[in-house]
Amino acid sequence: MTNGTDKPSSSDTPEGSAPGVFIHVPPTVKSNKGFLRRVTAATALGEGLDGYDLGIISVVLPQITHELGLSAAMVGLIGASTLIGIFFGSPVVGYLTDRFGRRKLFTVDIVSFVILGVAQLFVATGWQLLIVRLLLGMAIGAEYAIGSAMLAELSPSHGRGGRLSWLQTMWYVGFLAAVVLAYVLTSANVSWRWILATSAVPAIFTLILRYGLPESPRWLMSRDRIEEARRIVNQYLGGEAYFTSEQLAGESVKPGRLADLFAPGMRSRTAFACIFWFCLVAPYFAIFTFAPLVFSTLNISNERVSTIAANGVAALGALAGTLVIERTGRRPLLIVSFWVMTITLAVIGGWTGAPGMIIVICFAFFSFFNAISGDLCGVYPSELFPSELRASGIGLAAAFSRIGAAGGTFLLPLGITHIGIGASVLIGAALCAIGLFVTYIWAPETTGVSLTRTSAVGELATPAVLPASS
Repeated sequence: MTNGTDKPSSSDTPEGSAPGVFIHVPPTVKSNKGFLRRVTAATALGEGLDGYDLGIISVVLPQITHELGLSAAMVGLIGASTLIGIFFGSPVVGYLTDRFGRRKLFTVDIVSFVILGVAQLFVATGWQLLIVRLLLGMAIGAEYAIGSAMLAELSPSHGRGGRLSWLQTMWYVGFLAAVVLAYVLTSANVSWRWILATSAVPAIFTLILRYGLPESPRWLMSRDRIEEARRIVNQYLGGEAYFTSEQLAGESVKPGRLADLFAPGMRSRTAFACIFWFCLVAPYFAIFTFAPLVFSTLNISNERVSTIAANGVAALGALAGTLVIERTGRRPLLIVSFWVMTITLAVIGGWTGAPGMIIVICFAFFSFFNAISGDLCGVYPSELFPSELRASGIGLAAAFSRIGAAGGTFLLPLGITHIGIGASVLIGAALCAIGLFVTYIWAPETTGVSLTRTSAVGELATPAVLPASS
C-alpha cells in the first residue's frame, strides 16, 4: 500500500505539461448505473431532510410562538436549534464515521430522523420542542458527515461532482417543498405539530432506499480490508477497471485523528472548506430563515409569494449548478458565484431606497448564484480530505458553517432593529467578499480527478493546481 501522495506517472502528465497539473481522461469503466442512481438518491434525500426541517420551522414558528406563549429569546433559540444541533452532530459523528465505517451509521442516522420527526407530535412546551429540534439538528449534522463521504467514495471520478451536487440541490428542493406544504397546511388550520411531524414521511422513504447498501470500498481499503473492498467494487462498481482508474490501491492505511486536520499539509484544506462554506450559508440563512420579516422591512407586499418565489429561484440555481459543474469546473463556478453575491448584496445594502423591482432582481440573482455555489458544499469538502479523515473533515466544515448560519438566524432580527436592514445586508456582502478572497488563494480544481489524487496531503499553495505530493 502507498501513502496516497505518489507523484503522477508519465501517463497522468502529458509531455510538456507542468508537473502536478492533472489532465482528465474519462475512465472506461462500466459501473452499475442503477446502483449509482440509488446511492445518489438515498444520500441526496437525506440532505433534503435538512432543508425540509429548516423550511418547515420557518413557516410555523409564529403559530408555535402564539400557542405556547414563547419569549423572544426562546423563539430565537428554537429557530436556530437545528443549526446548533448540526454544530455538535457533524464533527462528532464524522469522527465516528471515519473510525467505524459509513454503512451502519448511514442507516442508524436516518432511523433517528423518523423517530424525532414523530416525536414532534407530542411536545407540549417550548423547552420540549427545543430539545427535540436540537436532537434533530444533531441527526442532520451526522447526515452531512456520513452522506457526502459515502457518495463521494462510491462515485467514479467522471461525474462525481454532478452526483455530489445533488446533495445541495435536494436541500433547496426540501426547503421549498416544506415552505409550500406548510403554507398550504396552515391555511387549512392543520396543527403545527402535525406539520412538523410530516418530516417523518420522506425519512421513511429514504430509509427504504438505504436498506442493504454496501460499505464504502475506500474506507475498507483505508482499514486494509482489501478483499472486502474488491468484492464490493466487483459487484457494484465495474470491477478491476474501476479499481485501477480510481487508484484505490493508493489509499493510505493509517488511523485518522481529528488533530490531523490541522497538521502541516492539511491546514489550508481545512481552512478553505470551513471558510468558504461559512461565507456561503451565513448570508443565506440570515435572509431566508426570516424571509417574511426581510421582505416586510423592504416594503415588498405578499410575503408568502415572495418567500416561495425566492426559494424557488434558489432551487433552480442549485439544479443549474448540478447541470454545469462538470463543464465549468469547481473553481470558476465558485469564483463567479461569490462575485455575483458580493455585488448584489452590496447594492441591496447600500441602496435601501431602491425601487422594489431592483431589490427583487438583486435578491433573485443572489439566491440563484448562492444556490449554484452551494452545490460545492457537498463537493469540495468530500474531495479535499483523505478517506481516513473525510467524514471528520466534512463534519468540521459543516459545523463551522453552522456557526454562521445559526448566528445569522439569531442575530438578523436584532441587526434590523438596531443598525437597520441596509447595514445588516452589507455585512452579508462583506462575508461573500471574504469567501471570494479565500477561493482565489486556496480553491483547487478537482474536476475529473480521482479521490486518491484530490486528497493527496499537501497545502493548497497554488490555487489552480492540486499538489501531487507533500
